[in-house]
Amino acid sequence: MCGIVGYVGDSKSIEVLLGGLRRQEYRGYDSAGIAVIDVDGHLDSRKKAGKLQALVDELESNPIADGATGIGHTRWATHGGPTDRNAHPQLGDNGKLALIHNGIIENFFELKEELLAEGAVFTSDTDSEVAALLVGKAYQETKDVTEALRQVVARLHGAFTLLVVHEDQPGVVVGARRNSPLVIGLGDGENFLGSDVAAFVEHTRRAVEIGQDQIATIRTDSVSVTDFDGNPVETKEYEINWDASAAEKGGWSSFMAKEISEEPEAVAKTLLGRVVAESVRLPELDGIGDEILENIDRIVIIACGTAAYAGMLGKYAIEKWSRIPVDVELSHEFRYRDPILTERTLVVSISQSGETMDTLMAVKYAKEAGAQVLSICNTQGSSIPRESHAVLYTHAGPEVAVASTKAFLAQVTALYLLGLHLGRVRSTINPDEIAAAAAELNDIPEKIAEVLLSAASIKQLAHWMTDTKSVLFLGRNVGFPVALEGALKLKELAYIHAEGFAAGELKHGPIALIEPGQIVFVIVPSPRDPLSLHPKVVSNIQEIRARGARVIAIAEKGDAAVLPFADEVIPIPLAGSLFEPLLAVVPLHIFAMELSAAKGLDVDQPRNLAKSVTVE
Repeated sequence: MCGIVGYVGDSKSIEVLLGGLRRQEYRGYDSAGIAVIDVDGHLDSRKKAGKLQALVDELESNPIADGATGIGHTRWATHGGPTDRNAHPQLGDNGKLALIHNGIIENFFELKEELLAEGAVFTSDTDSEVAALLVGKAYQETKDVTEALRQVVARLHGAFTLLVVHEDQPGVVVGARRNSPLVIGLGDGENFLGSDVAAFVEHTRRAVEIGQDQIATIRTDSVSVTDFDGNPVETKEYEINWDASAAEKGGWSSFMAKEISEEPEAVAKTLLGRVVAESVRLPELDGIGDEILENIDRIVIIACGTAAYAGMLGKYAIEKWSRIPVDVELSHEFRYRDPILTERTLVVSISQSGETMDTLMAVKYAKEAGAQVLSICNTQGSSIPRESHAVLYTHAGPEVAVASTKAFLAQVTALYLLGLHLGRVRSTINPDEIAAAAAELNDIPEKIAEVLLSAASIKQLAHWMTDTKSVLFLGRNVGFPVALEGALKLKELAYIHAEGFAAGELKHGPIALIEPGQIVFVIVPSPRDPLSLHPKVVSNIQEIRARGARVIAIAEKGDAAVLPFADEVIPIPLAGSLFEPLLAVVPLHIFAMELSAAKGLDVDQPRNLAKSVTVE
C-alpha cells in the first residue's frame, strides 16, 4: 500500500523524491518522510504524520541539506498508528542508515525480542524499525549495504519491499522485494526505484521489472539485480506507455473527476486492436492457446472489491457466449477453502494495480494447483501479470483516485472481449452474433460520453442529499453488480451506510429497511430486455414507493413505464441488456463523487483507504 521512491543521480534529490511521493500518495497518506545523503556525506531525514503537504511544510520550516542520493515514503499505517515517530524512514546503525518499508514483516515480534535482549532501543511501534536495526547491525559486519540487506531479508517472513541508504555509501540505493511491488527506472546519469512507475515517470519512461525475492542496487551509472542468494538474474526492460501529464489533474477539481471524464477513452483503448473486421482477436492469450481454451470446462474469476463486481458482470457475458460455467470468488477467501482446480480450469484474476496481495497469492495458488491463469490488469510489469500464463491489459491509463472508476469499466470491457474470444474459439457463438456484440462494444464509448452530459443534474441531486444517512441500491440480473458497485462507491467516498441488493431479494428481507424518505437507486432494465425483467423491477419500485421510499431510477431513454413511479429518473442511451451496465454505472460514479465533494470530503483520498492493497 505504501508509496516508495529511491533516487541516485545529479538532480536535487529532495525535488525528485517529493515529486515521486506526490504521484504515489494514493498508495497511502497517513504520513510521509524522506532521507537524503547530502554533498558532505551526511544522512539526514524528515518525516511527518498526515498528508504529504505536512512533510513539505516541515521541510520549509526545518530544511535539510540536499544531495544526490535519497529515499522517500508515503505511508498507509499497519504496525503502529499514523504518528510522526511511526512515519518512515526508520533509522539504524546509530542514525547512519535509513530504511523505508512497504508490507508487513510477520515475524517482527520474535526479531524484536532478540534485538531487545541485545540492548537495542526502539523509537517507534513499527515492524519496519526491526528491519532497520537488523540491517544496521549487519552493515557493521559487512560494510556493504547490499550484502547487509541480503543477510537480513533471509530472516524476514511476510510481504515487504525495503529500500536502504547508508551515509558511508553515498550514491547507492538498495531495494529488496518479496510479495510487494518494486520497479527500476532507468535514466541518463540517474536511476530510480519505486513502488510503481508513477514514482519516476516524470524523468524517464524506461523501466525494468524486478522479480520475486530479488535485490536491486542502483548507482548513477549502473543497475544490478540479484536473487536473495546473491546470484545475478536477467531483467526485462519495457517502455511506460503514458507520461507524467497523464497522472496530473489537468485543471479538473479532483483526480476522480478527471478519471470519470476519461471513462469513454478507457473503454475505447481497451477495445483498440482487439475488435477487428467485425470479430474479436486476443493475441495476448497465445500464452494459453486455443487448444487449451477449447478444453476448459470451468472458469473461476478471482478479485476484490470493485474488480469483483466487474467479475460478476463478466460472468453473465462469458457464460452466455462461451457456455462455460463461471464462478466469481473473492481472492482473500479463495485459497483458504481448498478449491477444486484442474488443468481444465481457467482462473481469471482482475486487479487494476497488478499488486493486490490477496489476488496475487490466489494466482500463485492456482498455478501451483495446475490451473491455467489469465490476468486482467492495467499496470505494465506488475506482479500478477508476471505470475500468470497470459495477461489482458486494459490500457485505461493511470488511475490516481483511490476509488476506482474508469478501471472498472475497462475491466468489464476486457471480460466481455474474453467472453467473445472464448465463444469464437469454442464455436458456441456464430460470427453474426460476434459482429453484433462487437458493434455494441464499439458504440459504448460514445454512449458513455452522452451519459457524462448529465453530470450537472446529478451534481444538483447530490447537493440536495448532503444530510442523507443511508442509501440503498437495487438491480436485477446484470443490474445487481451495478447496484453493488454504486453502494461501494458511496461507502468509500461519502462515509454513509449504503447497500446493494438483488431486487428479487427485496421481499425476502431488505424491504424491512424501507421507511419514509429512504433513498433508493434502482437500476431499471430495458423494456426491450429479452428476460422480461422490466415489469418485475417496476413492481419493486411500486412496493417501496408504497412504503415511503424516494426512488431514483436509472432507466433507458424513452422508458415511459417507469416515469409515474420514480421521484427522479437519470436517463441512459439505449443498449443491449448485457451492455447497459457500462452505461448505468456511470451516474453512480458521478453521484458518489459529487456527494462526497458536497460534504466537504476528500474525493481522491478517502479515509483509511489506499489505492493498491499490497498486504493480506
